Order: sequence, then structure tokens, then C-alpha cells
Amino acid sequence: MGRREDLLDAAITVLGEGGMRALTHRAVDAAAGLPPGSTSNYFRTRDTLLTAVVERFVDRERAASEEIAGRRPPGTHEELIEALVDLARGQTGRHRTLALARYVILAEAAIHPPLRAALLAGGARVRAYFLNWLAVAGSVDPERDAPPIMNHFTGLVLHQLAAPDPAFDPTAEITALVTAVLRPR
Repeated sequence: MGRREDLLDAAITVLGEGGMRALTHRAVDAAAGLPPGSTSNYFRTRDTLLTAVVERFVDRERAASEEIAGRRPPGTHEELIEALVDLARGQTGRHRTLALARYVILAEAAIHPPLRAALLAGGARVRAYFLNWLAVAGSVDPERDAPPIMNHFTGLVLHQLAAPDPAFDPTAEITALVTAVLRPR
């Protein structure tokens, strides 16, 4: 991994741990353990930094999804449920900071149009990846089935991040959701 990725990962950490107000070039330099000015050398403006952060977290989230799915899409409803449960646990556990950074950026995109464009582009890549998961898992209409599953999953993770429940087990909820949505209509 190169210095650019190190800086972007540090920016994700700053966002996930401190929110949008904490994100400065200086804070990223410190989080990356690099001399002052390092982030600015790669990303001259905050907008440039944020756009690159969006691209980086999309790549990292896809890598986490591929790790969970064993580098192949889930082939059945049950495998899809298992992958989504593992993904929810990962986003609220070891990838918590990454997930929090995503939600911080989602909120900022509501009032910052240039960031919204980058987020929509990254979101399209995630959506395409998930549509493939649904098709392989047996969805008769992935375009129809993706929004309710993705949106519910997003809310489920957000609630766990905002108000952590030590006994968090999304299995029953995700099973009910996937079963209801993927049944033939």
C-alpha cells in the first residue's frame, strides 16, 4: 500500500472517530504519522480529499464484502443471509470506524453537492456488486429486490452504531427480510 492509501485510510479513521469537523489536512497528517503538509501534497483541497476518501472507502467495503463471501457471490438465499449477517457484524465490529466514516459522509453529502456526486458514483459500484449477489442467490428481480434489502441493512447497521447493543445479533431480522423480499412475486 502506498502513501496515498495510507493518507486516505488515516482520513477515514479521523472521520469515523471524530466526525466531519475533525477532518483537516493536519489531523490526517497526524493520524497517518506523517509530517505536516503530507496530506496537502496529495489532496490540495478538502473537497479533493473527501472525494478520494469516498473512492477509498468504497474499495475497502467491497474488499470486506468479498472477504465475507469468500471471493464469490452467495449462491443461495441462505448464503446471502449468512453473508449479510457477517457483513453487519463486521461493520459494527472490526470495520466500525469505516462504517461510521460512511455515515458521516452520507450526512455531509446531503448539503454538499460535489461530495454527493462522488458518493453516487461510489454507491453505483456498490449497488452493481450487490445486484450480482442477489442474481446469483436466486432473486427473480434484483433491481426490485435490492433497495429494500440495502436500505434496511443500512438502517440496521446505523442503529447498532448509534446505540450499540452488546447482544447484537442481526440473524433473525436479516433472515425475515431476505425471506420476505426474495420470495417470488
